[in-house]
Amino acid sequence: MMIAALLAVIPAAAVPVRDAHLAAMADRLFPSLRGRALAGTERQRRIAACAGAAPCLVEAAIWRDDEREALARGAGTAADDVRREIDGLNEVLRVYGVGKLPRYPLIDGSDEAFGSAGFAAKVADAVTLATLQGDDPAVKGDPSLSLALALLDVNDKDQAIAFEPLDKRYNAGAIAKAQRLDWSRFQYSAIIALGVGPDDLTTPLSARGKANVRLAANAFNQGLAPFIIVSGSAVHPRDTPHVEAVEMRRALIDRFGIAANAIIVEPYARHTTTNLRNATRQLIRLGAPLGHDTLVVSNTAHIDAIASPAFTTRNQRELGYQPGRIGPRRSQNAITFRPDAASRRVDPIDPLDP
Repeated sequence: MMIAALLAVIPAAAVPVRDAHLAAMADRLFPSLRGRALAGTERQRRIAACAGAAPCLVEAAIWRDDEREALARGAGTAADDVRREIDGLNEVLRVYGVGKLPRYPLIDGSDEAFGSAGFAAKVADAVTLATLQGDDPAVKGDPSLSLALALLDVNDKDQAIAFEPLDKRYNAGAIAKAQRLDWSRFQYSAIIALGVGPDDLTTPLSARGKANVRLAANAFNQGLAPFIIVSGSAVHPRDTPHVEAVEMRRALIDRFGIAANAIIVEPYARHTTTNLRNATRQLIRLGAPLGHDTLVVSNTAHIDAIASPAFTTRNQRELGYQPGRIGPRRSQNAITFRPDAASRRVDPIDPLDP
């Protein structure tokens, strides 16, 4: 059914309905674009000229450099945030609407092959959905923002908000504990246990993940830190149902008797770069002093990688900054990390973990 025909049989609502899921995705991925007047005359003309053809609409919705800069110039101190979010919005349109390879194609991107009937069907469904949600307050009627979110929605790529409200579901006890904590009593503000995915879809926690849990429990029982941050999403292998951070939390409680209010779940990180970035965000949420070191634990090869100059280069290339400073190595399996407030920055170039 053509979009125009579909809309013709649906009466316009006197008060547009609000989709809570759409609003949460928009707030998470594009906070600086929400509420701004985005639609430009030239973009509107491009979109109108497509006459409802889905592939054309996706291409027309992509922001051009001059359009991005014009919006950024009017954003004042939020100019860099606007540029970054427009770039992220364009990335979503290109990956899920045009077929561009994502940065990590083995774990990200559409589940349908580019050029397949399935891919084309998802794009067409996204166009229909974007048209229907155009009056939703979450997207303020902007076609690019609405279409980008619709493309993620039809592909079920909502990992960016999959665990919300995170504080209530997992971290309420730790947050309460942190409010009355004397941080100066501890050598480290937290022990960061990194997730290591298994090689199959049925194993909840890999052998290396189990080793990292024991390393974290050992350091915690020595009184080195008041919290263990378990970090890692459902990443390896692709489509695994098992979330590294959640499985590590379960093992810490069930196998080692660590109190739940001493564990902070960070279930969004998909890479080592974002393990440290997202752990920093959790420390900020707890009110931890950022001038205090943390202790990162993992297998020897993983710590080797973090200690290498290549990791600094990778952070700069993929994040655009350093999430903190890598410090001295304490053992084969542990290295210090001092977090940096730059990690607050939202970057929807990775829409599954911005």
